[in-house]
Amino acid sequence: MPSNQNPLGALPSRFRRPRVLIVGCGDVGLRAAALLKNSNRVYALTSSESRVSELHQQGITAIKGNLDEPVTLRRLAGVATHLIHMAPPPLHGRTDPRTRTLVQTLQLRSSPQCVVYGSTSGVYGDCDGAWIDETQLLSPQTDRAQRRVDAEAWLNAWGSRGFPRISVLRIPGIYALDREGGTPRERLQRNTPVLQAAEDVYTNHIHADDLARATVLALWRGKTLRPLHVSDDSDMMMGDYMDWAADLWQLPRPPRISRVQAQTALPAMTLSFMNESRRMQNQRLKTELRMKLRYPTVREGLLGKPVF
Repeated sequence: MPSNQNPLGALPSRFRRPRVLIVGCGDVGLRAAALLKNSNRVYALTSSESRVSELHQQGITAIKGNLDEPVTLRRLAGVATHLIHMAPPPLHGRTDPRTRTLVQTLQLRSSPQCVVYGSTSGVYGDCDGAWIDETQLLSPQTDRAQRRVDAEAWLNAWGSRGFPRISVLRIPGIYALDREGGTPRERLQRNTPVLQAAEDVYTNHIHADDLARATVLALWRGKTLRPLHVSDDSDMMMGDYMDWAADLWQLPRPPRISRVQAQTALPAMTLSFMNESRRMQNQRLKTELRMKLRYPTVREGLLGKPVF
């Protein structure tokens, strides 16, 4: 198409390539960047000087800034045609000022065409083990989940005006053999208890590689203001998952305790995950993103045997 008909045609080639900014470039962000960097210019926000060279070695252009210091973010405005937002909210409170600040900054000039946000399945609260899809009402039961609901609201309000296209990914437990803390091995080695079968909860998972693939696909295939469950096909209770992993690694199965006993035996964070039970349907992931899971269940993932 001649340059006078193509809005990007008159620009230097380096600006015609999509420019993807990753905010929250941790483990999953780096996996996504590896998928993107051959055909896109990839940028990442970092507040750490020591990470600049690390990102550069991975083919990522580092932009110094801190989500908790709005004045440092102004250089982000206009940089990206696409945004991956994986940065967590602060550790306290019921709102996410980081997402609010990011949205306000990016609105200053030339908003991205698409924003993909990594939220959490915790926004649903306890569903008593029921199968749920993305139309399930939000009912966050912890401040941690409420902060994610607040972030989703800021992004959806931005996208409701027609631009940019907002894709919210609701993500359960992320695991991978090569991810720090990405397997239950250490928990099994500590002999951490799980709930007895009669009181156990369903748990949901996604392999970090599949999450990175879904994130990249959502940049181009996600439908605006339609959240997506990025969850695999596993249908397991937490205790059964831990038993299976223990058998796989030839470790003792974890002791089973009652919910009453768990109130004093387990740390608050671990206990909070045992207070919520749900099973996430992933049909939108497969039909709208047209994604095939490399690790359909945790069995393939913990064995390190992708299906393709």
